[in-house]
Amino acid sequence: MNATTDLSILHLVANASLIVQLVMALLATLSFLSWWFIFHKLFQLRAARRQTEEFERRFRSSQSGQDLNALLQDAASHGEHAGSLEKICLAGSREFLRLRRQSGQSTATIMDGARRAMRATWQREMDELESHLNFLATVGSVSPYVGLFGTVWGIMNSFRGLANVSQATLAAVAPGIAEALVATAIGLFAAIPAVIAFNHHVRDVDRLASRFESFMEEFSNVLQRQSASN
Repeated sequence: MNATTDLSILHLVANASLIVQLVMALLATLSFLSWWFIFHKLFQLRAARRQTEEFERRFRSSQSGQDLNALLQDAASHGEHAGSLEKICLAGSREFLRLRRQSGQSTATIMDGARRAMRATWQREMDELESHLNFLATVGSVSPYVGLFGTVWGIMNSFRGLANVSQATLAAVAPGIAEALVATAIGLFAAIPAVIAFNHHVRDVDRLASRFESFMEEFSNVLQRQSASN
């Protein structure tokens, strides 16, 4: 037996049983999709963090009411391309102005409405930032077991093939066992990056969520001062 040829990865995959090949194809697809979402989420969170830092810097440098109005107008001009923090701020300010124009509204009612508007926008933005993270978690937890299923199936076929062999040798079972173990290797290749990326992205999302909540409290104080002054 030519070990270099017979036990090469491509040869093992090509000569595996149909079930094992289907398992390998499924794992390869999951791995490709997980890498796509890993990089997509990486760029998305980097952009969100950059937009958040920029808006926080501009917000804290806006000392007067005119500066704040200019900041809000600039955020509104961004439309759908506005950052998460800009959308939260706009939602709170719009609800604040809408309620303040209504007669008979107390300061507490106005502030409660503004906070609810910001909280609703915060939830939508968090849902967007957390999208596809469940897929990475699923790939990370399920892929090793899918690969193990392919391995068990391949080993079963390998040992069943021994029934037709007069003498059981390592050379007779090695290719079957090797092709079965490739399924486990592909499962781990899909799972490990997905788990690492999931933990990394969840930590980044949690940090952004904390910054958004802190900003909502800070902006609520600004709105409350404006309501009290008027």
